[in-house]
Amino acid sequence: MLFLISYISSVVLINYAFSTAPHLDIIWSAWGGLVFVLRDMVQTRFGHGAIAAMLAALVLSYATSDPSIALASATAFAVSECIDWLVFSITKRPLHDRLWISSALSIPLDTFIFFGMIGAFTPAVILTAMGSKFAGVTAVWLIMAWRLRKQTVAS
Repeated sequence: MLFLISYISSVVLINYAFSTAPHLDIIWSAWGGLVFVLRDMVQTRFGHGAIAAMLAALVLSYATSDPSIALASATAFAVSECIDWLVFSITKRPLHDRLWISSALSIPLDTFIFFGMIGAFTPAVILTAMGSKFAGVTAVWLIMAWRLRKQTVAS
């Protein structure tokens, strides 16, 4: 439940932050890495319920943020969630691999769509956003792979 609340709160807060202080886009783009990690944790615990969490976060974002930020966020999340859904639905690989594969496909699209729609498509912002997202998902992948190896050795 903590990941679910953290995910929804982070989406709302990051959209609010982009709305109220767009000049700090580098900071907010780094925070985006956390949102992807939280989304992956919600996906692993609630499956396709992650889509309901995303919708709740986006409705709250429309109420608290600039509508253009909320629309960009909704569009980017919709694309990346569709990619996640496809990878999780058709891939039979271990969970940690599915997380990394879906992120490798969805992170660039999510990043380009969101920052393109809000007019913040600069090399620094794009590199920061993608770097933080890939760093976060790679950390989660390493932890999950380590746990799996540890369980295999213990068996």
